Amino acid sequence: MHLASDVVVIGGGIIGSAAAFFIANDPGFDGKITVIEKDNTYKGSSTTLSAASIRQQFSTPENIEISLFGIDFLRKVGEHLALRDGSQSDVDLDIGLQEKGYLLLAGSAGENVLRSNNAIQKALGADISLLSPKQLDDRFPWLNCADLSLGSLGNHGEGWFDAYSLLQLFRAKNKELGVDYINDEVVGLKSDGHKVQSAILKTNQVIAGKTFINAAGPSASNIASMAKINLPVESRKRCVFVFHCRDKIESCPLVVDNSGVYFRPEGEHFICGVSPDETNDPASCDYEVDYSLFDETIWPTLAHRVPVFESIKQVNAWAGHYAYNLLDQNAILGTHPQIDNLYFANGFSGHGLQQAPAVGRALSELILHGQYRSLDLSIFGFTRIFENTPVKEQNVI
Repeated sequence: MHLASDVVVIGGGIIGSAAAFFIANDPGFDGKITVIEKDNTYKGSSTTLSAASIRQQFSTPENIEISLFGIDFLRKVGEHLALRDGSQSDVDLDIGLQEKGYLLLAGSAGENVLRSNNAIQKALGADISLLSPKQLDDRFPWLNCADLSLGSLGNHGEGWFDAYSLLQLFRAKNKELGVDYINDEVVGLKSDGHKVQSAILKTNQVIAGKTFINAAGPSASNIASMAKINLPVESRKRCVFVFHCRDKIESCPLVVDNSGVYFRPEGEHFICGVSPDETNDPASCDYEVDYSLFDETIWPTLAHRVPVFESIKQVNAWAGHYAYNLLDQNAILGTHPQIDNLYFANGFSGHGLQQAPAVGRALSELILHGQYRSLDLSIFGFTRIFENTPVKEQNVI
């Protein structure tokens, strides 16, 4: 069967769905959008298996501005994604946004980085405070501050939310706007010169298109290779652990220890994790949880940083995947010089969920207007890949 669409989005997770929304919602667009998603249950999706959080505590100005737009979008998600027929209740539109902040901790070696980053963040309007060890101890008496030099706390605009609910709101709104979702997998791209002509699906369907978006997450490099493009993005496994603590700790933000271990409240429990050591972080597509990471690295760190965590009980765990940009762990956005109608939105390296609203808006502007209008994200273009000029982010978590 041969189908046709003006815009073909490969990947129906949060990035692909956000892009489809902003294109479909543009007053000047009256074409057809088709989203191809190979797993419409999203059980293995990076979106739904993430820690689902948002922060402005970056060092790159564009990343900060992306998240400033993102938190505004999440706060007003009911205005953006409510269906016109009014069938949704306030509960249906609730994504559980909790602006309880990020708390980044630093020893003497990381103090100057936090101070430098804070100046950039505040200049752009992010509400971030620097706290001395004494201030940390007064505000968070459950925290061991003996070896800390500084803390950086987001007062507003940072926290966490329900990723699955947000994704479903995007999907429902997109369908109302006329976007088609197809449960299938792209297995090939047919190109002619500098353009992709069509996507070939696993079910042997062929979808012709004018514009294509690679929003395939950890599988993005496979899609790029179908257009004979080398995309430096790999699937990297990340494990999230759930634990219970009998002792209550009050006013807990998402805490990122100076070791890289993070934890935050999740209902009656906590979730936590850490990126593996660079020497033991291979490309991976499996969902097997590495429990040794919790036992050998995370738990000892938690017990040191929060003494009552010494007696915690690990009660659940899961594994998901980052679309890991090998160059600089930042997004790759826009087209490639070889193919001018294939747009890339890949390599977010764990930041895709929080960056989806701004990236969706940016893609719509590039595709429909030929340039960024709201926020110039050209720093994340393909040129830096060719030139090997990474955008170095000081706050990779």
